[in-house]
Amino acid sequence: MASSAQARDDDLVEEQPRPIIVKKVIVSGGDGHHGGAWKVAYADFVTAMMAFFLMLWLLGATTEDQRKGIADHFTPTLVKMRAGSAGADGLLGGSSITDVDNYPNAAGQTGTKSITIPRDATGGPREGTVASTKTRRAEELKQRIDEKLAQSRSLHRLARQVRVMNTTRGVRIDLIDDADFSMFSLGTTVLQADARDLLELVSEVIEEGDEEITIRGHTDALPWRPGVVANNWSLSAGRAEATRQELMRHSIPVDRIHRIEGVADREPLIADNPEDPRNRRMSITLNPAGEALR
Repeated sequence: MASSAQARDDDLVEEQPRPIIVKKVIVSGGDGHHGGAWKVAYADFVTAMMAFFLMLWLLGATTEDQRKGIADHFTPTLVKMRAGSAGADGLLGGSSITDVDNYPNAAGQTGTKSITIPRDATGGPREGTVASTKTRRAEELKQRIDEKLAQSRSLHRLARQVRVMNTTRGVRIDLIDDADFSMFSLGTTVLQADARDLLELVSEVIEEGDEEITIRGHTDALPWRPGVVANNWSLSAGRAEATRQELMRHSIPVDRIHRIEGVADREPLIADNPEDPRNRRMSITLNPAGEALR
């Protein structure tokens, strides 16, 4: 009997339910896909896409004049425009600031609505300024000199000795010596035969103009022989005077000669080698009458 009772007690113990244990795990940090930062980025993206498609729609649904008006509407300007003339009249109305204005202009003159620049006053080459006139004059002289040199059997080899450029003083023609060519006999103001022919050619090119002429003589920095009573200042000035006389012999009026100058070796063409023969040169500068430096 005792063993039977013991067996029943063991069965009751086994039939009792086991306790349920719930383990709660808390993970801290990181919102994962439940955070809010992505929403801000997505909203910015949607806004940008909406603006992009709005721009595409405007480009396809408006005319060229309307698009110019839109561009002007969103472009700030400090220039106060005349009513009914420039800029946009409303978002989709008006015309562009770059259209021809309705200000009273000279016949055929155009300008922008922000500012109208009279011709021959100031501005770039298209407005016909003095700078652009000098540039065209330099190109014209260079072309004519090159053509005459090419036509001359004796002088075509001297094309590299002639340089024409536009400077702040005017159109300058440089006649440059080198190791194989010298305009003057060494240490003198006596012109060589080729130099006389070259100056005659230059005279034929510039005689048709009315510019004032400045002649400037340059020397190299080679030292003089001991005992020689001379210097580069007097030599450069004397060579400028010899050049003036040669130009006058070939139809250049005396009243066109504005000035002659001798600057010795103070303005070398080859600055890092003052003794280079290319520093010996004659510069003939043409300036519109009344504009030469005083």
